[in-house]
Amino acid sequence: MAEFRSNEVEEYFKGKTILVTGATGFLAKTFVEKILRIQPNIKRLYLVVRASNTHVAIQRLHAEVFGKELFKIQRDKWGENFSSFLSEKVVAVAADVSLHNFGIRDQTLVEKMFEDIEIIVHSAATTRWDERYDVAMSTNTMGAYNTLNFAKMCPRIQVFLHVSTAYVCGEEKGLKPEEPFQMGQTLKGSSKLDINLEKKLIEQTLCELHAQNANEKTITSIMKELGAARANLHGWQDTYALTKAMGEMIVTNMKGNIPLIITRPTAILGTHLEPFPGWIEGVRTIDFVFVEYFKGAITSFVGDPNITMDMIPADMVTNSMIIALMVHSKNHTSDNLMIYHIGTSLRNPIKLSDVQDIMHLYITKNPWLKNYGKSKAFFKKFTFLPNYTEDHEFPQHKRSRLKRIINIYRPYFTEPEIIFDDKNTEKLRMAIKGVDNVNREFNFDPRSIDWKEYLMNVHFPGLVKYTMQPKM
Repeated sequence: MAEFRSNEVEEYFKGKTILVTGATGFLAKTFVEKILRIQPNIKRLYLVVRASNTHVAIQRLHAEVFGKELFKIQRDKWGENFSSFLSEKVVAVAADVSLHNFGIRDQTLVEKMFEDIEIIVHSAATTRWDERYDVAMSTNTMGAYNTLNFAKMCPRIQVFLHVSTAYVCGEEKGLKPEEPFQMGQTLKGSSKLDINLEKKLIEQTLCELHAQNANEKTITSIMKELGAARANLHGWQDTYALTKAMGEMIVTNMKGNIPLIITRPTAILGTHLEPFPGWIEGVRTIDFVFVEYFKGAITSFVGDPNITMDMIPADMVTNSMIIALMVHSKNHTSDNLMIYHIGTSLRNPIKLSDVQDIMHLYITKNPWLKNYGKSKAFFKKFTFLPNYTEDHEFPQHKRSRLKRIINIYRPYFTEPEIIFDDKNTEKLRMAIKGVDNVNREFNFDPRSIDWKEYLMNVHFPGLVKYTMQPKM
């Protein structure tokens, strides 16, 4: 793997045209922000947004992406020229990844995109672990299929980066390698996965429900149950992991000559350093536990204190993606597929028991948080329990919701030790090692995370600021 020169990353993206799907998503925003910050002289960014028309797409981008605090550094830098800079560099594409050519009606725009695009970052996904099977299939699986077919129509395409998840690897304990799925492969060797059959099953189920005049609530419930059942049948823990695995199968087996990167991050947390520490959007994965505890709503949750919790800051995921794009542009070899696990369990593991200690330390050092709840046990140390019991002390009005969430989270918090190998990712890190400004500006080394410092002084305060609207 060739070594980097100073400023080579910025030079690579100069004049480039990039398509990003799922542009309003958490990770995609951090990617877009970093690209515009390190190289304002890109040629163009096509940002795919689910919208009925271009006007709505532009509104969504300004409200949900560029208007966020994430972009405050760039707004300060550009001042009153920020809007004109964006209008020059960014094209809002009203689209739907579940449709051929994203359902774009403007054929002139489609032809222009085909002609221009050199890099595609496919980030569009529904990340609900218990999503409706039809919705997850449309976005996570068929979205990958449609985006890859779009890429095949781009004669200047240099690289296709597919954002997946480490959790496609399943629940079985051990070291998970950075290996691709074969079409039809399952995590249960005795079964075979036929994506077309899964689509037909969805269609048949929906037809039957509509024939019965089922209401939307019933349809949603049954489609969620169907997704969970099919995931379990084939060995995955939930609908999200299954449909993301099928998306990987499609891009891996249908990419042709297009260089393909699959990035598999673990649980993504708030930013570590860039563009500033602690930015986060929404409550995701283990953040649910943190927030409910800080509010005084719960003092326990399902989980094995001895397992390693794999978490990674968002900016480290973004940095790894940018370096991977750069490396694959330089290394035109016959091996045009690479998978990267972006996590911490191998290089800088943290036990769930250590996490609960830091959680307790945080609320004792921030006593104003008790304004959130009236629980007498608020300063009780948080505990993870292997199974749901009445010891969880859930408030009566939240009990059914929390039980449902426990069932969703159980595989992630209670299963045997799972470690994500990152040999390929380590090679990426070695490529920038020693190039001071590159190593610093694009850091994604999990060993640089001081867990206590990061959780206490960066991530937890970020969660409180951006998701809890603290009562001071």
